[in-house]
Amino acid sequence: MPKNHVQIYTDGACSGNPGPGGWGAILVSGTHEKELCGGEPNTTNNRMELTAVISALQALKRPCEVTLTTDSKYIVDAVTQGWAKKWRANNWMRNNKDKALNADLWQQLLDLLEINDVTFVWVKGHAGHSYNERCDRLAVAYYLNLSKSKI
Repeated sequence: MPKNHVQIYTDGACSGNPGPGGWGAILVSGTHEKELCGGEPNTTNNRMELTAVISALQALKRPCEVTLTTDSKYIVDAVTQGWAKKWRANNWMRNNKDKALNADLWQQLLDLLEINDVTFVWVKGHAGHSYNERCDRLAVAYYLNLSKSKI
């Protein structure tokens, strides 16, 4: 049985690094769109980028063929160039002395990539890509809301 094809767009944002952060994702299947967002009060931009991808893939109800568009070179390069799998194989070490950051999230992402057929596409951030801009607005709105609730 052929897998459904889903377009996923993601972005993460952070005010300060670390600081309050948010993430946004949009899933598109045919004429249907679903927006997701979330955040954390004290996080990093890379954690929010990873969380956006993970949350979007977790929202899929069955294994899918996915085209995932992100402005995160960190994610695209780590997956497509095999870095994340090497880090896992080396017990989450980037080399002999440096630990891989965000190992907990990389593990979750690698597990999800074993379920879904994902093709990663990089787009330049803040360059007018409509879905990337929407994801950014979702992410920023979420962390701004987090910041307001602490006042």
